[in-house]
Amino acid sequence: MFAHNKRLQYTVRVSETNPGLANLLLEQFGGPQGELAAACRYFTQALAEDDPGRKDMLMDIATEELSHLEVIGTIVAMLNKGAKGRIAEGAEQEADMYRSITGAGNDSHLTQVLYGGGPALVNSAGVPWTAAYVDTIGDPSADLRSNIAAEARAKMIYERLINATDDPGVKEALGFLMTREIAHQQSFEKALYSMQPNFPPGKLPGDPRFANTYFNMSQGEGDTRGPWNMDEHFTYVSEREDQLAVDGGSGLPEVMLTDEEAAVVQQAAARTRSDPSEDPMTGADLGMGGALAPGAGKMAKPSTGRGGARKAH
Repeated sequence: MFAHNKRLQYTVRVSETNPGLANLLLEQFGGPQGELAAACRYFTQALAEDDPGRKDMLMDIATEELSHLEVIGTIVAMLNKGAKGRIAEGAEQEADMYRSITGAGNDSHLTQVLYGGGPALVNSAGVPWTAAYVDTIGDPSADLRSNIAAEARAKMIYERLINATDDPGVKEALGFLMTREIAHQQSFEKALYSMQPNFPPGKLPGDPRFANTYFNMSQGEGDTRGPWNMDEHFTYVSEREDQLAVDGGSGLPEVMLTDEEAAVVQQAAARTRSDPSEDPMTGADLGMGGALAPGAGKMAKPSTGRGGARKAH
C-alpha cells in the first residue's frame, strides 16, 4: 500500500523560467537512468525477493525513488511555468510566441506545445519511457550488481545536469538527488557483499577450462597487461591457433541430418549453386552506356589453381 504526503522530500526553489533546462531534466524523469526506471527496477525486485532484509531495503529505496521522481517532475513543471502560461493564454503575438518556444534550446518546444509545459514521461530527446529500461533478471547477485551500476550512471547524469545550470535552487535540489544515488549504491553494495558466495551469479559453476583464461584477441600496439589479465589470475593466451576450437574439436559447425533432410539440403544447394566460370552482364555495366568494363560480360576460364573440395559441416 502506498500513501502520498504532499510535502516533497527536498524543498524545490526555482529562480526563473527555463524551458531548455526543464527539457534536459526530463532525462531523469522519463529517461533510462531516471527515477521512474529506478523505482520500477527496485519495486519489481522487491516483490520477488525472498530474503526479508533485501526485500525491505528494495521496497524502501523503490519508494524513495518515486519521491525523487516527484522532485524532478516538480522542478520541470516550475521551470516551464512561465512558458506554460504564455502558451495557454496566448499572451504573445504568434511570431513572438514561436521565437520564445523554439529559442529555448534543444527540444523544449515539444514539451511546451505537446505536454503544456508539464513533465512528460520521455527523455530529453522526446523518446517515450519504456519498461525495457527495467533490467531485472531475478537473481539477487546479478540484480544488485545492476543496481549498483544504475546508481552510478544516475549520479553521472545528475553531475552533468548540475553543470548545465546556474540556478542555485535547482543546483541544490539536484545535488541532494545526486547524493542519494551514492547512499543507495552503498546499500546495494553492502547487501551484495553480505551474500557469500556472491560470484559467479546464479547457481551453476563455470567450466574450469575457461573460467580463468584471458584471450588476447585484439593484438598490436596498445597491448597492456594488468590485474585484469595478469598471470597470477589468468592463463594468458596470445597464439592465434590456441584461440581457435578451444574445446578440442574441429571448430567447424556440425549438424546431424536424417537421410531425407540431407537429400533436400543437397537438392537446394545444387539448385542455388553459383557457377564460378560465369561472368554475367550487370546493371552497372549497362549503366556505363555500352562502355563495358574490361572483361565484363565475357566468359572466364575455369580456374586451374590447386583447390580441393571441402566436406560440408
